[in-house]
Amino acid sequence: MQIINAAYGSNLNLRQMAMRCPTAKVYGTGVIHDYQLLFKGAPGNAYLTIEPKKGSKVPVVLWELEPEDENALDRYEGYPSFYGKEMVPVELDSGEIVTTMVYVMTDKIPERIHLSPPSHHYLNIVQEGYKEFGLPNRYLGEALEISQKGGKQDG
Repeated sequence: MQIINAAYGSNLNLRQMAMRCPTAKVYGTGVIHDYQLLFKGAPGNAYLTIEPKKGSKVPVVLWELEPEDENALDRYEGYPSFYGKEMVPVELDSGEIVTTMVYVMTDKIPERIHLSPPSHHYLNIVQEGYKEFGLPNRYLGEALEISQKGGKQDG
């Protein structure tokens, strides 16, 4: 049975996804409402996650995954220790709402719970994915700014 995955980090990158999940197909693009993007982890080695935040948005690419693709992503994402799975509604660019599976960083690995900047390599992979799908860079820029301030957020 296929599942729809909402990607917001390195899984936006077409080249990366072709290697990880060769049978995955792009389903569309959209946004997750009332969540924000954040980089968490060790300084210079942080990865993206999403957390609830009223009024925020996270741009995503939706992938149609076969069971073997989902298993491959589970391994890549370190499921269930590093990332867990949640079901969230995504508003497609067409306005349609679809329920999708999304990987969300867990708090099971203590050094991964802190806001920190990512490596240049990881950031470049994510930026390439944003460019490939024409996603607005604003949200990625905000996540980077928050992480570089060490997590000191307003409000």
